[in-house]
Amino acid sequence: MLTVVIDVRTVGPDDWPTWRLLRLAALADAPYAFGSVLADWQGAGDREERWRSRLELAGAHNLVAHLDGEPCGMASGVPAESADQGEAVEVISMWVAPAARGRGVADALLREVEHWARTRGAGETRLAVALGNDAARRVYERHGYVDTGLREVMPDGRRREAVLAKPLRPAAAPST
Repeated sequence: MLTVVIDVRTVGPDDWPTWRLLRLAALADAPYAFGSVLADWQGAGDREERWRSRLELAGAHNLVAHLDGEPCGMASGVPAESADQGEAVEVISMWVAPAARGRGVADALLREVEHWARTRGAGETRLAVALGNDAARRVYERHGYVDTGLREVMPDGRRREAVLAKPLRPAAAPST
């Protein structure tokens, strides 16, 4: 039996080259899934300080997954922007390279974001998934995310995304 080793690491501004590599690959692979556009992050938009700034978002927990030592996926957890969501965390920038799909990488990334959210006292995680991105939606639903019925317009003003949410159990207290 072949053993698959998935390592999820927290990344910061100094890890910008790896984040850049994955984010550009994500935007090229699945432009329908993101509000950002590849062209905006290339050319004049492809600057070290911009990538570093993305990894310095206030309160964010940025993750890169490695499969057998190679970077292959990414996700971030960020505090929810809306005050009416209370202690909620949003999952953003989630992507797994095509060669790593179906191998547990998305599962590992979601588990890590959810673990982090629990440790900071969040009672819920939320995410938005582009309508028609059925493969991603199946992953989220498998993890207990349910459609809230809310729909948001993506930055292009045309596409829409569904907001999914998952209630979180509190983090277990350490045993003494």
